[in-house]
Amino acid sequence: MSAEQVSSLCEQLVKAVTVIMDPASTQRYRLEALKFCEEFKEKCPICVPCGLKLAEKTQSAIVRHFGLQILEHVVKFRWNNMPRLEKVYLKNNVMSLISSGTQSILEEESHIKDVLSRIVVEMIKREWPQHWPDMLMELDTLSKQGETQTELVMFILLRLAEDVVTFQTLPTQRRRDIQQTLTQNMEKIFNFLLTALQQNVNKYRRMKADLDQEPKAQANCRVGIAALNTLAGYIDWVALSHITADNCKLLEMLCLLLNEPELQVGAAECLLIAVSRKGKLEDRKPLMVLFGDVAMHYILSAAQTADGEGLVEKHYVFLKRLCQVLCALGSQLCALLGSDSEVETPANFGKYLDSFLAFTTHPSQFLRSSTQITWGALFRHDVLSRDPLLLATIPKYLRASMTNLVKVGFPSKSDSPSCEYSRFDFDSDEDFNAFFNSFRAQQGEVMRMACRLDPRTGFQMAGEWLKYQLALPFDAGAMNSKSGEGLCSIFSPSFVQWDAMTFFSESVISQMFRTLDKDAIPVNDGIDLLQQVLSYETKDPLILSCVLTNISALFPFVTYRPEYLQQVLSKLFASVTFEVIEESKFAMSVQAPRTRAVKNVRRHACSSIIKMCRDYPQLVLPNFDMLYNHVKQLLSNELLLTQMEKCALMEALVLISNQFKDYERQKAFLEELMAPVANLWLSAEMQRVLSDPEAFISYVGADNKISDPTLEDASGLNRSRISFCVYTILGVVKRARWPAAAEEAKAGGFLVGYMPSGSPIYRNPCTEQVLKLLDNLLALIRTHNDLYTPQMVAKMGETFAKALDMLEVEKNAILGLPQPLLELYDAPVYKTVLERMQGFFCTLYDNCFHILGNAGPSMQQDFYTVEGLATQLLSSAFVNLNNIPDYRLRPMLRVFVKPLVLSCPPEYYEALVCPMLGPLFTYLHVRLSQKWQVINQRSLFSEDDAADDNPESQEMLEEQLVRLLTREVMDLITVCCVSKKGVEQNTAATLDGDDDEVMATDVTPPASAELTELGKCLMKQEDVCTAMLITAYTSLSWKDTLSCQRTTTQLCWPLLKQVLAGNLLPDAVSWFFTSVLRGLQMHGQHDGCMAALVHLAFQIYEALRPRYAELKVVMEQIPDLQRESLEQFESKLLNPTLQKVADKRRKDHFKRLIAGCIGKSLGEQFRKEVHIRNLPSLFKKVKPSLETDMLENEDGEGLTTLFEP
Repeated sequence: MSAEQVSSLCEQLVKAVTVIMDPASTQRYRLEALKFCEEFKEKCPICVPCGLKLAEKTQSAIVRHFGLQILEHVVKFRWNNMPRLEKVYLKNNVMSLISSGTQSILEEESHIKDVLSRIVVEMIKREWPQHWPDMLMELDTLSKQGETQTELVMFILLRLAEDVVTFQTLPTQRRRDIQQTLTQNMEKIFNFLLTALQQNVNKYRRMKADLDQEPKAQANCRVGIAALNTLAGYIDWVALSHITADNCKLLEMLCLLLNEPELQVGAAECLLIAVSRKGKLEDRKPLMVLFGDVAMHYILSAAQTADGEGLVEKHYVFLKRLCQVLCALGSQLCALLGSDSEVETPANFGKYLDSFLAFTTHPSQFLRSSTQITWGALFRHDVLSRDPLLLATIPKYLRASMTNLVKVGFPSKSDSPSCEYSRFDFDSDEDFNAFFNSFRAQQGEVMRMACRLDPRTGFQMAGEWLKYQLALPFDAGAMNSKSGEGLCSIFSPSFVQWDAMTFFSESVISQMFRTLDKDAIPVNDGIDLLQQVLSYETKDPLILSCVLTNISALFPFVTYRPEYLQQVLSKLFASVTFEVIEESKFAMSVQAPRTRAVKNVRRHACSSIIKMCRDYPQLVLPNFDMLYNHVKQLLSNELLLTQMEKCALMEALVLISNQFKDYERQKAFLEELMAPVANLWLSAEMQRVLSDPEAFISYVGADNKISDPTLEDASGLNRSRISFCVYTILGVVKRARWPAAAEEAKAGGFLVGYMPSGSPIYRNPCTEQVLKLLDNLLALIRTHNDLYTPQMVAKMGETFAKALDMLEVEKNAILGLPQPLLELYDAPVYKTVLERMQGFFCTLYDNCFHILGNAGPSMQQDFYTVEGLATQLLSSAFVNLNNIPDYRLRPMLRVFVKPLVLSCPPEYYEALVCPMLGPLFTYLHVRLSQKWQVINQRSLFSEDDAADDNPESQEMLEEQLVRLLTREVMDLITVCCVSKKGVEQNTAATLDGDDDEVMATDVTPPASAELTELGKCLMKQEDVCTAMLITAYTSLSWKDTLSCQRTTTQLCWPLLKQVLAGNLLPDAVSWFFTSVLRGLQMHGQHDGCMAALVHLAFQIYEALRPRYAELKVVMEQIPDLQRESLEQFESKLLNPTLQKVADKRRKDHFKRLIAGCIGKSLGEQFRKEVHIRNLPSLFKKVKPSLETDMLENEDGEGLTTLFEP
């Protein structure tokens, strides 16, 4: 090819590249130029000479970069077809580019250095070591030419390690060849890196003070940085012996470099990777050298210097690295100490703790939080937790925590030294707030561990802080709350301190009661503190909330001195009716709505009373009558409490009544308690309202066309009456129980007989009361479901048509939008009538289903034997499901269907559960299939047409809801059918929207995933069985990875296994198998899903292929299937006389067969394949052991050859 052709082509390419990179080019020009360049790279036979010409030093950086890109493209995509001489020519030219074809180290562009090193690495990946044995020597020779070449060699070595070891972007055999050769030469490589590092650092140190030598010093510094970066790429995986060779020379050098400002971050990075190494404990022992005097001195002086220079980003990044190094050192110490590796507590352990504490008290909240996990590990450690030095540090740690719990450091503020650091670490106040909340929770854990070792000190500090806070004058700060003068906002100095102190005392006191023996508890001190808290008066709702938490934390002391119970109760009851303005009790109608802070205090007081009655019922029982009278008095004024508050107090009474341990007495009490509810609920008017949708919306005021929706609406009282009844029924069903001890239950008259299995049958004292209210409850549920019919929505008029919509809070939770920070507590909660109506419908719907969900566990056989229960439920809860939106269907399945089914005794499966679940599962399958179809079509077609009436946020919300509903349905089927052994990892998992990314990669389903009794019962009913199988297998190709993975690992195989014995239709078998392959096409890009689906497809093929030849037909349709490979797999599978190959090898073979239908991510789909050929094997194969090889010999000759003479 003549030089002129090369020159003219290069001129055209230079023009094209200039057009591409020129911001002024038109799009059409740019696209044409791009097309020309790409076609040249793909098709031109003279790429190499052109690339080399463009890469010459005389060209501009952009053109040189393009020339080098051409060469990289040639090596990646054409290497296999190039003649040997051309390869040698290209290699020699590239090496001479490194030698003399770049600008000096300080002038050359980093992207040129990068692409040049990439070309060499691509050649190494294809030819080394077999065809290019002296590659390392060539690099070594190059590096002797000077800093410029040494830096490029470093880049090559780093890139090679990343491709081969970190990212593993090449075929297995090539990877193995290269990695083993690297390992064999590692001593040389490490020597080269360390020598380069040492020489260049020494030169840099000598010359940096001399201004004339500045450029030379900078060049040495660059090489030093490159050497550190390259070391970081190797330290992670090489044998630990290289890191600790020569008396840990490398670690010593790294410690020295911590005090060199230009190199310290790289050195800290290497040190961190070295100290974080896992591996045999014996090999890790030398790392303890870092606890020695010299290393400790360098680490600590570097930290002090970096911190002493104020907040500079570079120094701050370095401090973070150093903090991580100290954390990793602590982890190594915890791993080595107390194991058999004869490591002793280092002499400098005290110095280490002090320096670690310095990070825990640093102004940066991020640094403080980084130390917590290591503190936890130290406090938990068997040996260290007894060390006097660590025990002496506990008071210091707790003292630091007292500061760290105070929520300051918002990036938008300047009221603390932390704010400046937060501006580096957090984008917004919301971001900081989320971080701080999890940091505080983590601190709570660690403080409890510290107090397990020293409970008295913690309690003493909590007591001092509490007294100090009680004595401190109130300070609302400049940023007053909007709800009234002189009240706190969540940023007020007083509240911030109270909040931190409360968290501290709560963590510390609860741990003390767990740790100390009964006699050792400091009762007098505790009661003294409780008295001070009880006598503290405040009119601020936020502070009062903290006071209530402190009362709850100190309440266990009352078990030693019951005479204080009355005072506690008085304080709590006073808080239940807390108002900011006293008069408002009498002028309810004109009062401004309560702020959220006030509502929270009242709710807090109610839940404190409930908690007290739940956890200490014996203690409260003697005061039952006083409590009951107090509650009656509060309930007599209909406006004094909200419905929720009334019911909370009634729940507390029910909890105490469980301590009567006398069926008749408790039944009489519950009858009296519920009399007002029963009278209201069973009245003729209420019966009419609850059973007729029109009467209902008129009664609750949802049909009025209100002109001014801000005014109090006339039907508010009607709504609150319905709410009161429903809340009360729920409270009683949830809380009333028979005694836990069998003897007490029998003596109290709760036992009514025994099951055939011998287990006792108890009766609940609330049963009679609740069951007589059941008909109207079911009528209300039916009516509520009917509200969603188009006719009823029309009757609700314009004002209230939206009342059935989702609450904003729910939407935000599903979309994962954070709540605004400050607005939560401050402003009065002014709600329009529409918002109130929306809240009413939402809570009412949920509570009705909570009652039904609790009815089974609460009333047991008395509920399950209600006449015609299945029919009644089908005609109420499951009516008009077509119109019920997803966000209402979800809670129904979770809070009603799931508990109802799970607590149902096996005797009632046939009569109740199957008739209910059969139609439900069939319906849910149809519904979900339609929804997913809509979503899939939406992503296929352009959304331009639909964009106007359905904004994107709405589509996202709908899609996310379908996902959540799908998970709910699949979870319900799994819980019904598969025994818990197999699904433990699932149920604690998530049911809400924030779990998209939580994907396990553990795939093989537990061997114990068997069907439950209920599962077997459901599978006997043909329609239910079909519905469940179809839902499970169709769901594999719905666009929800999490649901797919759970269903694949937990549900699909147990269900199918149940029907294997029967006569499955060939079409059905093909459909099951195809469904799994479709799932692979959809979710194959996710490793966890892919592995689970491949395993399932393999199980189905192995189990059913011998009986159904149709499966082979399906296999043959897979794209890029290799027929010979399939025949080989089939012959092994269908020949029962052959010894089975190991399970893993069979599965790997199968996975290769179906590779054509495993989906790839978008980024992978259109990527040009890079093919790297294997070279002749480097290592002789070791003769395989007799057992495996002889037995796996396919033609059966293996055994006979053993006996030949």
